[in-house]
Amino acid sequence: MATVNFLYRSTKEKANLSLRLLYRFNDIDFVFGANTKCEVSKEYWNKQHKKKSKNVTIENLQIEINDKLKLIKDHIIKVFNSVNPDEVTKEWLQSQIDNYYNPPKEADALPTELIKYIDFYIEYRKHELKQTSIQKFKVIKTKIEEMEILRKAPFLIKDVNDYFKNEFVKYYKAKNYAQNTMQRELTFIKTFCRHARFLGLETHPQLDSLRLDSVKVEKIYLSFEELDKIQKVESNKFSDSLHNAKDWLIISVYTGQRVSDFMRFTAEMIRIEKGKKLIEFTQVKTGKIMTVPLHPKVIEILDKRNGSFPYTISDQRYNDYIKTVCEIAELTQKVKGSKHLETTPKSGIFRKETGMYRKCDLITSHIGRRSFATNFYGTIPTTYLIYVTGHSTEAMFLNYIGKSNKDLAMELTNYF
Repeated sequence: MATVNFLYRSTKEKANLSLRLLYRFNDIDFVFGANTKCEVSKEYWNKQHKKKSKNVTIENLQIEINDKLKLIKDHIIKVFNSVNPDEVTKEWLQSQIDNYYNPPKEADALPTELIKYIDFYIEYRKHELKQTSIQKFKVIKTKIEEMEILRKAPFLIKDVNDYFKNEFVKYYKAKNYAQNTMQRELTFIKTFCRHARFLGLETHPQLDSLRLDSVKVEKIYLSFEELDKIQKVESNKFSDSLHNAKDWLIISVYTGQRVSDFMRFTAEMIRIEKGKKLIEFTQVKTGKIMTVPLHPKVIEILDKRNGSFPYTISDQRYNDYIKTVCEIAELTQKVKGSKHLETTPKSGIFRKETGMYRKCDLITSHIGRRSFATNFYGTIPTTYLIYVTGHSTEAMFLNYIGKSNKDLAMELTNYF
């Protein structure tokens, strides 16, 4: 059974309330949050909302706010009960709240072709979608357009069934796309169709049962021992560019942030609270305002650079440089992982290939966030780690660092 409650999450004196949806599914607790358009003052919410008052103005405001929240709550519970719990995401929740405030259009005014509906979906949710999500959706759209050329007919929303899935898999395999790419992009297509169904369009009865399995991906990270090895490399072995990239790598490992965030760090973002240095910034992908304590390893780099962060470089150069940094640090042992390789010489088409590669060749900008999560798991409470990494649930976090049920069971034996 799902529960809905409301929170005041802003630092401003007046702001919209956040809605929190809590439920349990397959013995796992899930919590998702989204924003409402119910605006209140911080003073009212914290001091007056739940207290009986003899002030008529406050009493009337309590009735008004409670009525608004009840309507939103009833709406969310109703739509939640109409879907499978494994369909629910933060984006799904925000979409349902948006639909509450902006009721769906009549079905006959909506596009019925899948390609056209993807465009409609992007436009419909343009104020809440990140540019990265929009780009992913456009890539999927391009692939479906190619499928339509091959079949010489468009796909309708109601055509997304098991036959569509078979056609989809056949096309993706012919193009050598990875299994996890297929699984992820089929899930997005189902999201488009479910959104269309919510707005009143007909979908196929098989839609909700369409599934593709994902495959386990090796989780590459840098251990504390390997990081120590990198830091102990003699400075004359690194050029200025490699020194700069190495410092960014250490910063990323001890802040747990994406390259889109840590590469924007500046000294002006740092503040001191009770003698502790913190960095405050807004995550590019999630839009969350983050406050993260600076690890001594990061402070050591700042002190070395007179209080400044390393200079900014492009993501591509950073990826190239940190591979070289790790190679110089002799992290060349063969490990299982995936690399983007050209399918045929000079084709310009790259696909992920799983195999045994030198570890330094598998290092990318994402290594810092995963190394932070993996290295500190078990020593720092998971709640704090999730706050830093930005995962929505503990289940997502554990999957991110590659913890299986067997791993968790063995860790549990330490307490018996």
